Amino acid sequence: MTTVVPTSEEDPALSIVRFTAEMSWADAGQEVAEPQVNRLCIETQECVIEGRWLDLASLMLTSADLIFSKASEKDLECIFTIICNLVKKPESLDQVQEMAELISTKLAQQPSDKPALRLKILFNLYNLLENPYSRFFVYMKALNLAINGKVTEHILPSFKKIDSFLQEWNLGVKDQRELFLKISNILKETKGYAKESFKFLMKYLETFSGEDSYSMNEAKEEALRTIIAFVKAPDMFQCGLLDMPAVVQLEKDAKYALAYQLLKIFLTGRLDDYLNFQEANSELLKTYGLIHEDCVEKMRLLTLVDLGMMGTGQIPYSMIKDTLKIDDIEVESWVVKAISAKLLVCKIDQMNQVIIVSRCTECVFGPNQWQLLRAKLATWRGNISGVISTIHANKIIEDNTQPLQGLTIR
Repeated sequence: MTTVVPTSEEDPALSIVRFTAEMSWADAGQEVAEPQVNRLCIETQECVIEGRWLDLASLMLTSADLIFSKASEKDLECIFTIICNLVKKPESLDQVQEMAELISTKLAQQPSDKPALRLKILFNLYNLLENPYSRFFVYMKALNLAINGKVTEHILPSFKKIDSFLQEWNLGVKDQRELFLKISNILKETKGYAKESFKFLMKYLETFSGEDSYSMNEAKEEALRTIIAFVKAPDMFQCGLLDMPAVVQLEKDAKYALAYQLLKIFLTGRLDDYLNFQEANSELLKTYGLIHEDCVEKMRLLTLVDLGMMGTGQIPYSMIKDTLKIDDIEVESWVVKAISAKLLVCKIDQMNQVIIVSRCTECVFGPNQWQLLRAKLATWRGNISGVISTIHANKIIEDNTQPLQGLTIR
């Protein structure tokens, strides 16, 4: 954050107005320029004396905006540092908010002109503000500027701090939705950030509780987009979409019902279910941008996980071959793929032609999974109690059979 240190008796705001006014009117000639510069300087002095900080910010911004393409980046940063520091002057939070809106809006108006510099100035302004909502407002302006100015790479590091920002900003649901959706859209257009984009899209959908049908309506397209993103992702096998109100509403919607059915197949079905669906809806899948071969590959892995969860702990090669519709020689390679994707923890028993499964990754974790986990924990607890009881009983027997100390046996 830049700190302003006055180096002369003249007020920094007056120096900036004089500098920017002279540069703005430089081409008009001295006879025209001098009266205009004097007028602006007098108006600046009046604002300072009367404490009209919002008017002063507006006055300074008008001149500064005109010279954005003329001044050096160093001069511009200095000019806007003085302007941004005006937000420390008013005692009224409402006036600070107005000034923050005025400055950030002006900076975001021409995003193609020195966008990286404008973004840097916005973050300087952000750091000067103390009101949480004013900070949020400026941050959203920074996001828009980054998008429109095509400099989103400068904003990406801030996404790692969103959780702490949210605690500070204490946003309402509407603002949260706007924030999550905007971040998701930025990440969607950034190479290598597909998973992060999906995460923020999930956060967006989680803000819909199902109580307000009007609001739920606006989530339908994003719910569809999230489903397609999950199905497309070759390395994403878990999600909590199936029971999310914003997604569940698609099940009974004529336009989106098939998309929900597709999601259900990928999370709870097997390869046969997908192939039947694809045969009946091949054109729809193409409109979603889904590639059949990629979907088959993902469904084979998910189907293999489903086989591993049958409870026996062993999967015969023959069952894998028939269920995944592959050749004998492909069985082990598909098991290795599932292990590499961290979907299975297992051993390959080539001698007996079986896969011995130790653990599977749950694709969905809902009420049924919680019940299963509770049953497993109860069994584990019973086993541990049994072991402890056995150890205790053995210790008593051992103590009773030891010879008494000091007693001589002849």
